[in-house]
Amino acid sequence: MALAFLGLSIFLFLNLDLDGASFSPASASSSSASDSALEITYGSVIKLMHERTKYRLHSHDVPYGSGSGQQSVTGFPNVDDANSYWIVRPQPGTNAKQGDTIKSGTIIRLQHMKTRKWLHSHLHASPISGNLEISCFGGENESDTGDYWRLMIEGSGKTWKQDQRIRLQHVDTQGYLHSHDKKYQRIAGGQQEVCGVREKRADNVWLAAEGVYLPITASK
Repeated sequence: MALAFLGLSIFLFLNLDLDGASFSPASASSSSASDSALEITYGSVIKLMHERTKYRLHSHDVPYGSGSGQQSVTGFPNVDDANSYWIVRPQPGTNAKQGDTIKSGTIIRLQHMKTRKWLHSHLHASPISGNLEISCFGGENESDTGDYWRLMIEGSGKTWKQDQRIRLQHVDTQGYLHSHDKKYQRIAGGQQEVCGVREKRADNVWLAAEGVYLPITASK
């Protein structure tokens, strides 16, 4: 696990604009949702863990065979997988900058680290359950409102921290990022469907787990 985080840190140092920031590698077990828990800031690279099933939000360069035909998004059972890392980005046109903390109610974007596409949703039906499809779409210079997700922190927390229970609500469709025990049999065999549902349910709660957490940028 330590070697995996070291490799991720080196990759980020070479590939992201970090404005001189240092890294804070962390694992899901290294802190709790207390006042000492690591803050998720813009530019941090994280894995999102589905609370109930413990699967990680995952994508890879494999398109859906139905619906939009865009890059598929699944729940992945293993912790050590590079295709489960997501970069936390702000909504374009705001004053948010790298290293800023993120308050509950803020609109964010999640960029898949390996393919550089954005976590996306729309009105296409998801392959297994027929709910809202979740895909990856666009690129570094191609992003639209279909990539916007509202962060909703469960409980009394005001800013997003590691191991804190959250929901992500898609702005355009109002669907919550959701997963369940239903699994694919082919292409992504053994991986869970990730979809959007418009009701708050126990199965649309997630936690920031493993990742590289950028330190908070001091106010100037």
